[in-house]
Amino acid sequence: MNDTELILGGMTCASCANRIERKLNKLDGVTATVNYATEKARVKSDGVPTEDLIKAVEAAGYTASLPTEEPETEEEADPLKQRLLVSAVLSVPVIAMAMIPALQFTNWQWLSLTLAAPVVVWGAWPFHKAAWTNLRHGTSTMDTLVSMGTLAALGWSLYALFFGTAGAPGMKHPFELTIARMDGSSNIYFEAAAGVTTFILAGRYFESRSKRRAGAALRALLDLGAKDVTLLRGGVEHQIPTADLVVGDTFLVRPGEKIATDGIVESGASAVDASMLTGESVPVEVAAGDAVVGATVNVGGRLVVKATRIGADTQLAQMATLVEDAQTGKAQAQKLADRISGIFVPIVIAIAVGTLGFWLGTGAAVAGAFTAAVAVLIIACPCALGLATPTALMVGTGRAAQLGILIKGPEILESTRQIDTVVLDKTGTVTTGEMTLLAVHPADGESEDEVVAIAGAIEASSEHPIAQAIAKAARSRGNVGEVEEFSNSAGLGVTGIVDGRAVVLGRASLLADWSQPLPDELTRAMADAEADGRTAVAVGWDGKARGVLVVADAIKPTSKQAVAELRALGLTPVMLTGDNEAAARKIAADVGIDEVIAGVLPQGKVDAIERLQAQGRVVAMVGDGVNDAAALATADLGLAMGTGTDVAIEASDLTLVRGDLRAVGDAIRLSRKTLATIKGNLFWAFAYNVAAIPLAAAGLLNPMLAGAAMAFSSVFVVTNSLRLRRFSPS
Repeated sequence: MNDTELILGGMTCASCANRIERKLNKLDGVTATVNYATEKARVKSDGVPTEDLIKAVEAAGYTASLPTEEPETEEEADPLKQRLLVSAVLSVPVIAMAMIPALQFTNWQWLSLTLAAPVVVWGAWPFHKAAWTNLRHGTSTMDTLVSMGTLAALGWSLYALFFGTAGAPGMKHPFELTIARMDGSSNIYFEAAAGVTTFILAGRYFESRSKRRAGAALRALLDLGAKDVTLLRGGVEHQIPTADLVVGDTFLVRPGEKIATDGIVESGASAVDASMLTGESVPVEVAAGDAVVGATVNVGGRLVVKATRIGADTQLAQMATLVEDAQTGKAQAQKLADRISGIFVPIVIAIAVGTLGFWLGTGAAVAGAFTAAVAVLIIACPCALGLATPTALMVGTGRAAQLGILIKGPEILESTRQIDTVVLDKTGTVTTGEMTLLAVHPADGESEDEVVAIAGAIEASSEHPIAQAIAKAARSRGNVGEVEEFSNSAGLGVTGIVDGRAVVLGRASLLADWSQPLPDELTRAMADAEADGRTAVAVGWDGKARGVLVVADAIKPTSKQAVAELRALGLTPVMLTGDNEAAARKIAADVGIDEVIAGVLPQGKVDAIERLQAQGRVVAMVGDGVNDAAALATADLGLAMGTGTDVAIEASDLTLVRGDLRAVGDAIRLSRKTLATIKGNLFWAFAYNVAAIPLAAAGLLNPMLAGAAMAFSSVFVVTNSLRLRRFSPS
């Protein structure tokens, strides 16, 4: 099976994506998925030439090309931005002249034509093109409605100017909302045509800005890798770009450096921060013969590593592929406006044809019958339709940003409504992600403060996160003594002299080697801590074990309340972590989570999400690490902690700027409220215009009524959206 990715062009709505997908899947031996958000098609085929795939897309009325290496730039939405700016500049005077009689100088109508024609023809060209494509496929969307309404308004206005009385010098639009039968040959509707085009272009522009971010997760992921590597050849060090490494090369990794690629440790011993892969804050001890992963960080000693996998075979590259697959496969919520338009357009056309037939049948003048029919088409095109979604989104996302919640686009709001399960990563999400001293068990007759002070003094010389947690706790309690003759026994612990005492700290086996066996109560304390998935170290000096210190990732103070709020919203919380089962269950129990999936790597997290989805659940995932990125992209709704990595943030749909889990409940409530506002807006956008359709069909529509319906529906939609500013967090 060949895997081909195509970059698509010309799509204006989710139904376009469905159309391309159907066209590609009709080819023999082809399975295709099309993502409207990323504008890409992922095609699996049995040797079908790429040219045939591109021809199939072009036959459906769209463009397709193979991806290029050049990164996307912000400028790519510029054609739309240009169209919007030019249309706005030309439309403002047209609307002002039509609505304010004082501005209607002699022959003002001809200036209106000059300004409005480019807007309706060039500004609305994407809508006309999409409407034509829809027509060829026998469907209708919002584009059909916009194209039909604007062209009807322009066409009728041209007729009135050239063949009616509207072109006469001194023609005025009186400011009156009277309902009386009139000859449409004296009316022009340029302001309706230009206004609708500009408002809907504005909506499309805001939408395209949020869509352009989809590829950023992959770039952020691939930027994590080391750029340069110290190659060892014949005992001599050479600095080369990581891309030049080949399998079998030996390279050096100093403390604090990223490991350049996947490999096996040949010599040296160290602790490696693999949180990128596992999400866990406790570094993994490695020595000769152990496997290490590219882009993880060496926090301890000097390592010599032999490269075993490079480029696309590395775990980092595979994680990037997981994220991309998840983003391409994510089902996009079909636009609500398109769904409504699909039903509304045929009804409007039927009413217009029926109106024409009725007036001709009753013996009315042909001009009058056509006036009424065209008026139906003009009034049916609601300019507020283009504003309904973007205004609610702008206000909703603005209010969310004030509360520290960043929402990426409209389809995300669709997802929040159906969510029933919230999957929470443990480290950095439910917990702080930093090792903290949680408990101290001094031996009989020993002082807790003295145990912490001496343990903290010796650990202050070590870079290990467990050591740093103990040293930090000791410093917060008072002065920490000086250490002499510090020595690190890789994977076992440390020794040294503090204030004249010979101190040993680390595993029980290290203290036993120094003839300092743990008494029963300390052995029990250590066993209990490890049973709960915590890390325990023993400390002894002057020939005797003096205490046990328990270190773990501390639970955030707000996590328990946040889980309770999620339950109150009718959601089921699940914990998903790369950590061991015991640690995960202990923390889950402390915050009130019953369902736990533990000990999983990034691919395992994706599988777990897919399993839950296969059970019919609609899943939100909350995470903060690189290892969560693919799962965040796979979930129906991905929420990233803003305190986490750029990769997780880019792969998610919502970002919670504060590292506070309570923001998840706020984000879901605000998203649901914003979606409800969008639906309300769409209802009213249509309602004002639908109410005026009978007037138009009766031939009672004048330009002021058309303009008023346009203005009222727009003002209502904007004020309805502004109510979202009053949303308050729990």
